[in-house]
Amino acid sequence: MEKKDLKSMTLEELTEFVKELGEKPFRAKQLYQWMHEKLAASLDECTNLPKAFREKLAENSTYTSLRTVKMLESGIDGTRKYLFGLDDGNVIESVLMKYHHGNSVCISSQVGCRMGCRFCASTLDGLTRNLRPSEMLDQIYRIQRSTGERVSNVVVMGSGEPMDNYDNLVRFIRLLSDENGLNISQRNITVSTCGIEKGLRELGESGLAYLAVSLHAPTQELRARIMPKAARWPLEDLLQALKSYPLKTRERITFEYLLLGGVNDGLEQARQLARVVSDVKGKLNLIVYNPSEGDPYKAPSPERVLAFEQYLWDRNITAIIRKSKGQDIKAACGQLKAARQNEAGEQA
Repeated sequence: MEKKDLKSMTLEELTEFVKELGEKPFRAKQLYQWMHEKLAASLDECTNLPKAFREKLAENSTYTSLRTVKMLESGIDGTRKYLFGLDDGNVIESVLMKYHHGNSVCISSQVGCRMGCRFCASTLDGLTRNLRPSEMLDQIYRIQRSTGERVSNVVVMGSGEPMDNYDNLVRFIRLLSDENGLNISQRNITVSTCGIEKGLRELGESGLAYLAVSLHAPTQELRARIMPKAARWPLEDLLQALKSYPLKTRERITFEYLLLGGVNDGLEQARQLARVVSDVKGKLNLIVYNPSEGDPYKAPSPERVLAFEQYLWDRNITAIIRKSKGQDIKAACGQLKAARQNEAGEQA
């Protein structure tokens, strides 16, 4: 029989499982609190659970606890990049960013990514596998325990395309926002997608998280060149879906637009972009490209970035240049790429 993944179970599912093991139901609530509120790293830390019960759990289930292989801290802004080891030997990266309004964590949803965006280091080795809800949660849990400070905002914007892992994503959000766990407000959770059709409508109807769309190109032709797999869903169809995307009061879709020097950062692209997003209730985050080793792209000049932003504002489109954090430790947008398994082993 396949072992149960304890940290991916809801309290109701965990209660049924505990009863199947012949234990009293209240033990499930105790275990749930240890995992999702006290952030215990192992069953051994769950000290008010009888030893015999913990032994049963170890025999019939798995307790996900990520191993910190390496942590780098930016000397510029205090951003931290964590390299976490998974039970199967794979590694993933997560980023802690500190703001005046609280701590934000950017997590990965997959080991690698299949989308193949030309500017993103996370896609270089393709997709290895999806992350389980427990593995997404524990990125946050290990970071909060490492810092001793509460995480108040979570963005699913690291390695992977969240909509490719939709069912696990939804379960992760429900567990993260559960009042019996960290109880992070769903208003403080953002899911970033390349703009693939899968799961988009369902996420909107669920109201579980804010939506960010990685646009990066104002035309189908350019999008197909730099985001080949995402562009299989035509830009026109994506925009039509976003126009009818269910939004709460005062809620807007965030468009992420990565400015690539000499590729999509000219006034002609700004004009095209203004036309494309004008009918969607949204705002633009402009991100200056962060080069990675061997990349074919470069960062645009500050003058071109400011001219691009000004063009959009002149047409009443909210556009904000997002300050990248952690550039000196390659933790900024597009730079995340976990080390190879053998390298992770050497670092451990």
